[in-house]
Amino acid sequence: MPATDLPLLIDAARMAGRVATSFVGPTAARWDKPDDAGPVTEADLAVNDLLLSNLRSARPNYGWLSEETEDTTERLSQDTVFIVDPIDGTRSFVEGGRTWAISIAVAHKGLVTAAAIYLPRRDKMYGAGLGLGATLNGSPLSVAKTPDRAKVLAARPNLDERHWPGGVPPVDRHYRPSLAYRLSLVGEGRFDGMLTLRPSWEWDIAAGALIVSEAGGQITDRTGTALRFNNPHPTLNGVVAGSGALHADLVGRLGTA
Repeated sequence: MPATDLPLLIDAARMAGRVATSFVGPTAARWDKPDDAGPVTEADLAVNDLLLSNLRSARPNYGWLSEETEDTTERLSQDTVFIVDPIDGTRSFVEGGRTWAISIAVAHKGLVTAAAIYLPRRDKMYGAGLGLGATLNGSPLSVAKTPDRAKVLAARPNLDERHWPGGVPPVDRHYRPSLAYRLSLVGEGRFDGMLTLRPSWEWDIAAGALIVSEAGGQITDRTGTALRFNNPHPTLNGVVAGSGALHADLVGRLGTA
């Protein structure tokens, strides 16, 4: 239940933040995953171990999906699962930056019901519960009212004209390395929207999706289809998030490309 799961996620995220910050990013042991899947560090694995132990102990009947745990089909037989990214934005962590996050969500029958995203180096704790609203450090969040020229978080290739049969949207592009943080910033109202057109891992998106929706925003895949989680192959067909008007404009311009 969101009301009981949310405090669990927030406490776990804070503990994970203490573990992560006990490592010094540039000197933490690191290596590259196979198939150009990006870097991983000893801090990622230490955080994953902590969360796996604490969260599964508290909710032994919940399944588990994490970037840093080998996936199995076991979670597919469970109605409720944890979806975890121990450190989202590992490259920022390795560089000694502050823009990386611990992302934890609970999904029940495909819908996210509780979420916490924590940026230890920025002292920012985002939380959301289904029907309970979204918060930053305990204060309520609301998405921005879209201005004439929206500020949208996206990697540069996403605005290539080949993606936009309805015309490239006239937006100001910005970037942050963590997908979870990008979604949180939309929920916070600091940016008007966020999009990524590549297939996206569920652990990058799950927690932030609830923060956006509970802050009054809209979030779907790139075709406008509602997001569902705990899929056999845990990816989504891109993500588009923002206020209702901006979200509708972006999805409309994307068409079915």
